[in-house]
Amino acid sequence: MPVPLVAVTPEPLDLPALMSAISGMGTGDGAVTSFVGLVREQNLGRRVSFLEYEAYEPLAIKALGRIVDEAGSEWPDTRLGLHHRTGRLELGEASIIIVAGSPHRAHAFAACRYAIERVKQIVPIWKHEHFEGGDVWLEGATADPDDTEARQKAYRIACA
Repeated sequence: MPVPLVAVTPEPLDLPALMSAISGMGTGDGAVTSFVGLVREQNLGRRVSFLEYEAYEPLAIKALGRIVDEAGSEWPDTRLGLHHRTGRLELGEASIIIVAGSPHRAHAFAACRYAIERVKQIVPIWKHEHFEGGDVWLEGATADPDDTEARQKAYRIACA
């Protein structure tokens, strides 16, 4: 079964499978880059116990696909894949994986960085952080996907 380029899933994320899917899509790659977001033990001075992610899956898939398309417009020689996890995640587990393949390392790095910035801006996935002594909802997407200024900000960060 082929690995989809975008996915929102409660299942553990499989970086080698997504890397294989991206690197197997084209020839002449000079670079395949990846980003793995992990559940960390400390945040804002609190000891994290675990995270829960919730998503409106149909819209999240659409937003992830939009990010793939945007990256393809900026770096036409680059292929991108993004998978995000939902549900309860323990410390050290991957919440997101991003893979970019390109003939040029600079394009692969930039597309990967651009993708994580845009995920934070436009993908309807919400993080519920549980820590010693309480819990709080964090980091919901707030930008309008059509907001050119937000997109340019992500591009500037990616290409800094």
